[in-house]
Amino acid sequence: MKRIAICACIALALSVAANAAADTTQGRFGVTGRIGFLLPADSEFTDAPYRRNSDTDTGFIGGGGFIYGIDRNWAAELDITHSEFSAHDGFGFEGGDFATTNISLGAQYRFVNVPVKKLVPYAGAGLDILINDFSPVAGFSGNVDTVAGVHASGGVDYFIRKQLAVTGQLKAVVAPDADIRDYRGFKIGNFDPSSLSMTFGVRYFFE
Repeated sequence: MKRIAICACIALALSVAANAAADTTQGRFGVTGRIGFLLPADSEFTDAPYRRNSDTDTGFIGGGGFIYGIDRNWAAELDITHSEFSAHDGFGFEGGDFATTNISLGAQYRFVNVPVKKLVPYAGAGLDILINDFSPVAGFSGNVDTVAGVHASGGVDYFIRKQLAVTGQLKAVVAPDADIRDYRGFKIGNFDPSSLSMTFGVRYFFE
């Protein structure tokens, strides 16, 4: 009976320790994969006598990255995501498909003292390099300038195991307009790469 009680105490202690360790990334390196939806800002076409705002459709976004726990609360994160969506001016004269690859470097503050040990909310911010592309509806090639922006994000990680967590994130990106050019190099509009995205994914942490 005594041995059973000792074993039970050891098992309980190990379980508590595992749960306590699950909510911190301090000194740990992880990889993230995510997919979700993007709400892009409206852009503008200017290659006609009248400026025409483009209506943008909701797009898909996906990608992944790396995370490293600096200490119990702070973590550094590098994400690379790719998004695609369509735009049109409402009259059928202009439009096309936009694509953005976002190289995002930021920091997170992680709230590790919430009552649910496996649940870790976080808030983040950082810098973004937005590599943009454009395919006009007319079929000719086009391009959009690369610009730099900033982001603010908030999300939550839920640790299924010490090494594995599911994650959800809301992220807002703000950036200046980029020039839209046609195949001749002429400016035909302004692309606003600002957006709001909602993604879901998984994180895996190495020991």
